[in-house]
Amino acid sequence: MTSKNVHDHDQNFSVDEVIDLADKHCEDNGLKLTPARRKVMEILLSEDRAMGAYEILPLLEKAGLGGQPPVVYRALEFLQKHGFVHKIERLNAFVACTHPGSDHSPAFMICRDCSLVVETESHPVDGMKSQAADNGFAIDHTVIELEGVCADCQPEK
Repeated sequence: MTSKNVHDHDQNFSVDEVIDLADKHCEDNGLKLTPARRKVMEILLSEDRAMGAYEILPLLEKAGLGGQPPVVYRALEFLQKHGFVHKIERLNAFVACTHPGSDHSPAFMICRDCSLVVETESHPVDGMKSQAADNGFAIDHTVIELEGVCADCQPEK
């Protein structure tokens, strides 16, 4: 996988700040950020790129938290379920969310040349949620992926 940096459109957060937000969200909601879950989140935040489970596995093993795929998959499942990471379907990879615990609808801009992933808010989803509610449908998860070419990969004009 050739994914590069994962950025938040609005601001930059330190790994510690995002982990602290995740800790608080878990504490407030009776969830447990186990050492393996925390480390997977730290890895994704520190690597600052979309990563597949098998890219995370050796780093988790190096940290002494397990070298078997189920350890990574269970951690990613928990983190995704509770909004701490997002799955980028096009890349079959995960990125850390810089808004853990907040209710938001992310959109990801993915460069088709270098696989750069940039997270931003997807405000149009709010209107879709309202329309869904009007039709008796409850949307519980949205992710929008936009493919194009990043500024670094665009030819000079």
